[in-house]
Amino acid sequence: MSDLFKSFSASASGMEAQARRLRHVSENIANADTPGYRRKTVDFRAEIDRASGATRVTTGPVQLDARALPLIHDPGHALADENGFYEGSTVDLMIEIADAREASRSYEANLRAFDQTRQMAQGLLDLLRR
Repeated sequence: MSDLFKSFSASASGMEAQARRLRHVSENIANADTPGYRRKTVDFRAEIDRASGATRVTTGPVQLDARALPLIHDPGHALADENGFYEGSTVDLMIEIADAREASRSYEANLRAFDQTRQMAQGLLDLLRR
């Protein structure tokens, strides 16, 4: 039965990691037009739970895009300098939309794995009741 719990743990941690990733993607999309905003990303890490021995997925610290902020020419903008430029954001909406789709599909895959494990556990309990 502990293998079923390990599977539950792995699927649940995968869903949690993808939910965090999707939260950062949505923040990036919401701030795409915010001057000076840097794109946020997270990386994934495999971690072994010492108590159960299960491998879990965790997210690392939030990383900010290190690229230089693009300069946008708009002399009428409130943040424009004397030459008419201000710093834009490093968010590319196409990349964010692709990341959102990937995170959503990964979340769904983990959810399906979780549901399959739940169904197997239910089947095992049904067999044990007979």
